[in-house]
Amino acid sequence: MDPDAPTRGTLVAMSGGVDSAVAALKAGPDAVAVTLELWRDPANDAESSCCSHSAVRRARDLAHRMGMPHLTLDLRDAFRDGVVTPWIEDHRAGLTPNPCVRCNGNVRLDAMLDLADRIGCGTLTTGHYARTTEDGLLRLAVDPGKDQAYMLSGLRPSSVARMRFPLGALLKSQVRALAEEADLPVARTPDSQDLCFLAGTGRSAFLARHGGLVDRPGAILDAETGETLGEHQGAHLYTLGQRRGLGVGGGTPRYVVSTDVGTNVVTVGPKELLMTDQVRLTDVVLHVDPWRVDGVKLRYRQQPRRARVVASPGAGERGEGAVVLEEPLLQAAPGQTAMLLDGDVVVGSGTLA
Repeated sequence: MDPDAPTRGTLVAMSGGVDSAVAALKAGPDAVAVTLELWRDPANDAESSCCSHSAVRRARDLAHRMGMPHLTLDLRDAFRDGVVTPWIEDHRAGLTPNPCVRCNGNVRLDAMLDLADRIGCGTLTTGHYARTTEDGLLRLAVDPGKDQAYMLSGLRPSSVARMRFPLGALLKSQVRALAEEADLPVARTPDSQDLCFLAGTGRSAFLARHGGLVDRPGAILDAETGETLGEHQGAHLYTLGQRRGLGVGGGTPRYVVSTDVGTNVVTVGPKELLMTDQVRLTDVVLHVDPWRVDGVKLRYRQQPRRARVVASPGAGERGEGAVVLEEPLLQAAPGQTAMLLDGDVVVGSGTLA
């Protein structure tokens, strides 16, 4: 963007839900709303999807009700190539991918920043629960139960510096109260739970429909005895640390300790086999010197843990790395995102190897 060009307000990412609506309320009088169309699939539940053609219409109606001009950005091709196809291929390889991190870091937010440039908006406002520092780094939100910095951890500081997160200092209850005060029809709309492109389509059905990954029965083995404990419907459907849905009977709780998509075998065992205090990473990017890292978050619904980096590329470079945890924890699945922290500031990220 030309630094000398005039700007008019902010571009607001509007999904049609309560969070983006309240973010729009706080964006000021010159805000312009934009909704992304990311995926269109007749097998999806259009009413529960936040990125379908139906969702775009709902968001447009809400924006107009709030007195804002509304734009639509069709990113279906970029979303398919940059998010859905890698998600399918990661499953094919036996990984547990995090498509939201990939989407935010590589597809939708940069596309909206580019649109902001084209229409003369200086910033992009979203309804994510996150905060920023003055030097363009992410900070954790005030509400730890809603914090979404993890999902944004792949963003470059140059992008973060142009973003505004007005919900980062609020609790979810406060957001809903603001929506009710403004008489917004989405004040009590439930939060979305599915991945946006699933929207009522089960993961197994989606992988079969779009990736040809059909059910493939195989053995569930006991890690300690080698005994066959049951049958699964495809090793690509299981993830390290999974406990539910194994169907291997009662007794001592068993967890998935390994999957092999080549032999189509899932191995289960006691929790102790998954405890670790070291994590290997690929695609590590640090925005600060490695010694500043004092915490890591390995799962979205997990609080950060004390940790230090013992191997990494230099600041601003990309490469492999390793993190040592202060206390052992349940191993996270390969393919998941590791968010690296300095206190409550996000200073880098990587992918679990």
